[in-house]
Amino acid sequence: MNRIAVIGAGGWGTALAQLMVAKGRTVLLWGFEKPLVEELRITRENRFLPGIRLDERVHVTADMSEAVHGAELVLVVPPSKGMRGVARMLAETGVRVPLVSFTKGIEQGSGLRMSEILHEALPANPVAVLSGPSHAEEVAHFMPTAVVLGCEDPALAAKIQLVLNSQTFRVYTSADIAGIELGGALKNIFAIAAGLSDGLGFGDNSKAALVTRSLAELIRLGTALGGKKATFRGLSGIGDLMVTCFSQHSRNRAVGERLGKGETPAQVIASLQTVAEGIPTALSAHECARKHCVETPIIDAMHGLLYQGKSPREILAELLSREPKPEE
Repeated sequence: MNRIAVIGAGGWGTALAQLMVAKGRTVLLWGFEKPLVEELRITRENRFLPGIRLDERVHVTADMSEAVHGAELVLVVPPSKGMRGVARMLAETGVRVPLVSFTKGIEQGSGLRMSEILHEALPANPVAVLSGPSHAEEVAHFMPTAVVLGCEDPALAAKIQLVLNSQTFRVYTSADIAGIELGGALKNIFAIAAGLSDGLGFGDNSKAALVTRSLAELIRLGTALGGKKATFRGLSGIGDLMVTCFSQHSRNRAVGERLGKGETPAQVIASLQTVAEGIPTALSAHECARKHCVETPIIDAMHGLLYQGKSPREILAELLSREPKPEE
């Protein structure tokens, strides 16, 4: 697997391209927007990952067929709302190599995970997933990072692990694809809640309690949707939850903080330059929770804040007035 196609020229895709080319791979980076691709090709700096100069050996293209031609592994990194369109474009190229989804989200309406969308469009292609506490800004600076790769085929998992693993990017493996994807998707909703706590000026007690109860809720919904409890206690559960709830790099935490300081969801969304996946995932996760009859008070609160016009103080009152109950 020496020729790698990275599909998605956002910050995460750019960081992965840097990671792969540093290992001596031939890397083609595909972007959907031609002006962005041209800018990246000329300046070698991605506006979504400022301060990182893209290695000259990375070939940047807006032509999907060119990107995957001869590729032995395809890393798929679009925003969740674009995954279905990207999967359709990949299918049209006839590519027949393993795919690895790095996208964290749940499709609205269908409730499908990203790997399931890829399976629908490309049934002949093996699909793996990767998640964990991995901000693109730190990966691109080669700071130590650990993630988990989900793949049902142990032999293929070991092969992809060797391709992606490096001295600064440690890759573990697991067969629990559902758990890995759900941990990576759901944590973004709780990061908005953590940011809201920051924006309201609450302290360490509040945030520690919120993150702890978020993990309990993530496990409750995640297991109902097919994930394994042990997975949510690992890198793509508590690991990703912690980094997203506390990091200054976290777009979702920043969204929550702005909401806590008085901005409306419409104002925040209109000003975003990059995708905060917790916003659409709050809608799709709320749908999934109702379908499976799972109690999700924090997800419900974020859904109320983002989609029902409720104020931060209103959802806070609802959360704190819930009936006392045992922790487990």
